[in-house]
Amino acid sequence: MTLKQQIQRTTLRTAAALTLLEVTTHLPSEGRSSQTYHHFFDSIITPLGRRLFNPEHAHNLALEVVRRGLAPRLSREGNEAGSGARIDMTTTIQRTDDGGKGVGGRRGKPLKFPGPIGLAAGFDKNGCAISELFQLGFSFVEIGSVTPQPQDGNAKPRSFRLVEDRGVINRFGFNSLGADVVKGLLEKYRCEFGGRGAELAVEEQDGNDEESKTDIDGGGGGGSAIANKILWALGWAWHRIMTAPPPRQGILGVNLGKNKLSDDEIGDYTIGIQKLGPYADYLVINVSSPNTPGLRSLQQREPLYNLLTSTMKARDEYAPHAPLYVKIAPDLSLAEMEDVAAVVMETGIDGMVVSNTTNARPESLVSLNKHEVGGLSGAPIKDRSTECIRTMYKLTNGNIPIIGVGGVGSGRDAYDKLKAGASLIQVYSMMIYEGPGVVSRIRKELADILVENGYKNVEDVVGADLEDVYWNRLEERVKKRMEAATNSTF
Repeated sequence: MTLKQQIQRTTLRTAAALTLLEVTTHLPSEGRSSQTYHHFFDSIITPLGRRLFNPEHAHNLALEVVRRGLAPRLSREGNEAGSGARIDMTTTIQRTDDGGKGVGGRRGKPLKFPGPIGLAAGFDKNGCAISELFQLGFSFVEIGSVTPQPQDGNAKPRSFRLVEDRGVINRFGFNSLGADVVKGLLEKYRCEFGGRGAELAVEEQDGNDEESKTDIDGGGGGGSAIANKILWALGWAWHRIMTAPPPRQGILGVNLGKNKLSDDEIGDYTIGIQKLGPYADYLVINVSSPNTPGLRSLQQREPLYNLLTSTMKARDEYAPHAPLYVKIAPDLSLAEMEDVAAVVMETGIDGMVVSNTTNARPESLVSLNKHEVGGLSGAPIKDRSTECIRTMYKLTNGNIPIIGVGGVGSGRDAYDKLKAGASLIQVYSMMIYEGPGVVSRIRKELADILVENGYKNVEDVVGADLEDVYWNRLEERVKKRMEAATNSTF
């Protein structure tokens, strides 16, 4: 056989192998977006990680896998679910009541989200994997909670799986690298990908280049530097082989917390707003973590009013572009929720995140870890968080945007929270059991449900459970769309 014949045979065999691989897996064309890659991560890697690593180690490893660009990307099905051809999934949130100017004398600007599914705070506490988290399919990513000063959080072990219940208990206690380190990471992200505060980030990074180089070169040691170069090279090659479409970007939120030993909560949140607000699309005041002593007492009427009025003034000074939300607990009584609703309406805060983890332990729990101290999340709090959303939506007459979070693991779960009054949905704990591909599945399932129920815009389902409030809000949205369409024709 001549050399030419050998080359032709090899070429034909290679083409046939690639064709077979494409037909059966779509790996060559879709890479990390393919169903094969999603199945590999969700059905093999995720369960294996639960078996081999304790919860905190598995969490850190998962974050590193995402940061290195090894996790699945948004699938073709999940991406098409958000296309305008099927249904409009964009969501614009803004207070709609006349009291929206609040005590700060400022009415919040509308913030447009490319889709309703986002990542809850807690997974990427310090903002080290923002760009790759958007590649998973999240339309918005919330990092944090970030404290002003670095702190280690509570003693380990501090995270526990409730596998039989598909839940998690954690008592991390705001472990954070601190606002200064996170500020540097946000600057790097904005320098590379643009967005809010990009020009300021470039200025800050230019001034810190020499210092940063010294820190990197002098702090890691020769072995770490070599390992990092090898990992970088492998990551570069992986991206080239597994296809690298233009990176997806979205809305970036920053969740702020207070230091455990601080007795100046207003000062702590103000520092977070001052340092991180310029780079955030929105900010969240977290007063509902059960793992920081005394924090939840800030949800009481007078302390909450004082905190929100003060932080709104800080926002107006340091980050006037950023809507300011407050995150509340699911353990509030009806009277306490009425107090929170009254304060939210009176102060003019831009929105709420409902809800955080719970101290309660439902009788249905069967896992041996159910007695661990800390906040419970995942499937066991799904119904409770949905009911909290419904109550807060009704108490605020649908005027205050709500980001719903708690036990979302399917498109149906997201749909139920939207109907209860949430404008946006966050996912986190259920990825532990469903894998990272759950983001694409939620997007597709939600779009399918909306189409089946005759909706053309995801915004139109918000609050559908509460008819007396829903129809007023729907009428307002239709009027706005008609006005926008009329203005666009002139």
